Amino acid sequence: MALPSVRTLEDCADYSQVVEPYLSQLYELPWNVIDAVSSRGSLLELYKNTNPMVSGFGFSLFLGVIFLIASEINRNYSQVDRMWSLLPTIYNAHFAAWSHLNHLPSQRLDLVLLWSVAWSARLTFNYWRKGGYNIGSEDYRWEIIRGKVPPVLFFVFNVTFISFIQSILLFLLAAPTYIILLASNFEQDVTAADLGFAAVQLSLILSEWFSDQQQWDYQTAKRQYQMRAKVPRGCGFTQTELDRGFITSGLWAYCRHPNFAAEQTIWFVLYQWSCFASKTLYSWAGLGPVFLIMIFQGSTWLTELISSGKYPEYELYRKQVGAHIPSLTPYRAPLAMPKVIRTSDLANRQKAKQK
Repeated sequence: MALPSVRTLEDCADYSQVVEPYLSQLYELPWNVIDAVSSRGSLLELYKNTNPMVSGFGFSLFLGVIFLIASEINRNYSQVDRMWSLLPTIYNAHFAAWSHLNHLPSQRLDLVLLWSVAWSARLTFNYWRKGGYNIGSEDYRWEIIRGKVPPVLFFVFNVTFISFIQSILLFLLAAPTYIILLASNFEQDVTAADLGFAAVQLSLILSEWFSDQQQWDYQTAKRQYQMRAKVPRGCGFTQTELDRGFITSGLWAYCRHPNFAAEQTIWFVLYQWSCFASKTLYSWAGLGPVFLIMIFQGSTWLTELISSGKYPEYELYRKQVGAHIPSLTPYRAPLAMPKVIRTSDLANRQKAKQK
């Protein structure tokens, strides 16, 4: 039996009943795949008869190997980054597809997949327009870390965190959907609460779209300003705002990282959705969202360390505005800041010399 026989909704979130009994399938899975391929057996039947939590986790380990090999061959460590916006939705689609193939109630899983596809579309588009899929593109933070540690230590970091831990994390973000799958055998139809959770998710995705677009508009205007030494017409920003170097308007006036805040909340809400569906206060499925929050703390610290070194006003911004929890009042810029030579000033001086 590929699914546990649980008696209550609470049992759907019990690790000892719904995950632990199937760990043996994980050890057997590689050999079963090889046997099915070599003997021309049915991979579809193997897929249907394997616990979906096990097959999903096994796939994340397989991808970890691929990420490691690709990163070391290309000396580019953003392999996981390129798949970040896709894998959680692929795993949610996996749970929905497995449920459909086994003729189980799937309406609630389809609802999870709906907002998950919207999440992937937004994040993938934003990553693409920033050049993330260009050949040779790499997150600048990996280069900084690579320059701070010995090569051997960075290789260990790549084997553990970059390639495998991140790959497993992207699967664990979707793990609450497994609990919703199990709970759907008790409550098959989409409930008002399910619609409420989905509405919250779509609202958070919409807020991410707004924050991404505000950041994109600002960075576009800043690049044009630095190139032409002139504030772009109709950009919506003043010279003072562009000279500052970072955005402090819109959602960014109340939160230093509104997109990060929404991102963490989205996966925590999915976890809470699984707790509601299984009538539990907490469960093992919270491991993914908790670890994601921990990663964002480290990522935010490094990002802000770099920003503080580049922009004199950033420290004041940090004191007034929360990183992930929005402040009640917007950021108030100081009346005067120390004179900083901007790229636009250098361009103006160069033009003056040429005249």
